[in-house]
Amino acid sequence: MDKALTETKFNLPGQKSFYKGKVRDVYNINDELLVMVVSDRISAFDVVLPRGIPFKGQVLNQVAAHFLGATKDIVPNWVIAVPDPVVTVGRLCKPYKVEMVIRGYLSGHAWREYNSGKRSICGVSMPDGLKESDKLPEPIITPTTKADFGHDEDISKAEIISRGIVPADEYAQLESYTHALYKRGSELAAKQGLILVDTKYEFGKGADGKIYLMDEIHTPDSSRYFYAGGYAERQQKGEAQKQLSKEFVRQWLIEKGFMGKEGQQAPEMPDEFVKTVSERYIELYENVTGKKFERATQDYVADRVEKNIRLFLEKKFSTNV
Repeated sequence: MDKALTETKFNLPGQKSFYKGKVRDVYNINDELLVMVVSDRISAFDVVLPRGIPFKGQVLNQVAAHFLGATKDIVPNWVIAVPDPVVTVGRLCKPYKVEMVIRGYLSGHAWREYNSGKRSICGVSMPDGLKESDKLPEPIITPTTKADFGHDEDISKAEIISRGIVPADEYAQLESYTHALYKRGSELAAKQGLILVDTKYEFGKGADGKIYLMDEIHTPDSSRYFYAGGYAERQQKGEAQKQLSKEFVRQWLIEKGFMGKEGQQAPEMPDEFVKTVSERYIELYENVTGKKFERATQDYVADRVEKNIRLFLEKKFSTNV
């Protein structure tokens, strides 16, 4: 098995703080930059699973870089440089405490809620008579709270504004950006023979007061894709859609009796399954970007990552003097 990068413990020049997320290790440099290391950790149901997935971090980081570059005319984003296959360096922003989830099709969490009998998700009404994976009459935004720990929770636009989580005028801008980004993402996916089913975006405010698109976009961790070829036929026959996402990991866990609920323990992933997950991530990269995936060396990967970050920071701050 290839080695997976599951943890970093760097002490970088100018480091002010360190934050370990479910998947990302984030370093604050001089309250000016964020160095985001995308590890090979994998989470499902808001729980980090016991084993890392080789090349997953590289896939996420490079897919995000690809689409952030392809959408920067819609909204400014936080990226300054990608000095390593698993690292993005960007401007420090204060994140909004909501994730903007947008859905064009009824799948995943929304389908599970709908199938349980609910006809309103995050304050958005849903028509009767829909089947799993049906295209919605129009894309809907179903935001979630952004929890530092534990589970993110569905929340309505009205609650977000009434609780003062995001001011009404700024939330309207987030909605506008979210619809425009999803439209662009759907167009780019269609060129690759894919359907962008649903996705999420995260935004923050920079020191200059502007809103910036942050984190990752259109990756297998933040998005769900169907193959466009055969979609209509599969829907007509009531068959499961062929998809590119980590939903298959969630389904494997569900079959093992795990859904992240209290008292449940995540099952150990065997080598063969870990290899399958890694290959599926690489497949997604090649399908959504149209590029060949070039595997970065896995020898002494943490050393390589730290070296490349340090080289970038030395150059960045020496030229600022």
